Amino acid sequence: MPASVIVGLQWGDEGKGKTTDFLAEQVSTVVRYQGGDNAGHTIVIGDDTFKLHLVPSGVLYGHITPIIGPGVVVNPATLIREFDGLISRGIDISKVRVSHAAHLILPYHVALDKARESALAGAKVGTTQRGIGPAYEDRAARLGLRVEDLLDPA
Repeated sequence: MPASVIVGLQWGDEGKGKTTDFLAEQVSTVVRYQGGDNAGHTIVIGDDTFKLHLVPSGVLYGHITPIIGPGVVVNPATLIREFDGLISRGIDISKVRVSHAAHLILPYHVALDKARESALAGAKVGTTQRGIGPAYEDRAARLGLRVEDLLDPA
């Protein structure tokens, strides 16, 4: 089974989303394997423009199963907002899969990110202040909550 892998080797904005969109008609699955909702990708289909930050762009094609993989840090509010926006425009999200092992970005991650950036004053890192770094810190330290923690009925 052949596969195409699109990997960015710079600091973003290399056109990964456009390349994915270009190959979309030839694939059955699009997997977002890492990152968070800090980056955005814009897809234009005919007269429609879609701006996504978390959901893989494959969601716009009915034959594709879009997957948010275990290396992604997921902000539940962003995910719900994107789902709502897609549904309101008639896009079927029923094939979207989110790994149970994906870590969550919680409000304290965002607050910590903003506080750290603010404290750096003139030496700011330039973070998007969406909590991505702190969420990955928790992931590396095995402290963070994962999607599966939201699904556990206990």
